[in-house]
Amino acid sequence: MSQTPEDLTIRFTENQLEIVQEIDKVVLSKGAWTTILFRYREWNRSKGEYGKEKFSIRRYKKRNGEYRQHSKFNISSIDQARNLIATLQGWIDKDE
Repeated sequence: MSQTPEDLTIRFTENQLEIVQEIDKVVLSKGAWTTILFRYREWNRSKGEYGKEKFSIRRYKKRNGEYRQHSKFNISSIDQARNLIATLQGWIDKDE
């Protein structure tokens, strides 16, 4: 298990093949509850290549000195990410 937010990863390897490839990550908040935004791709076994980029927001809770995943929300496409960004930006602009 990971002891710092920087150690947390979405990478997953099976039989020496990286099934989930982490491209980037941003730690959005730190503390007993940590939130991280990951940018990643998954291996497509039938095509023998990585698929399109996806994104995941994950919450971790620190217990007994180690972080454990508590919840996650996957953003399955760039179009969905753009829609999320536009919606959040609209709400923020409206409130300012």
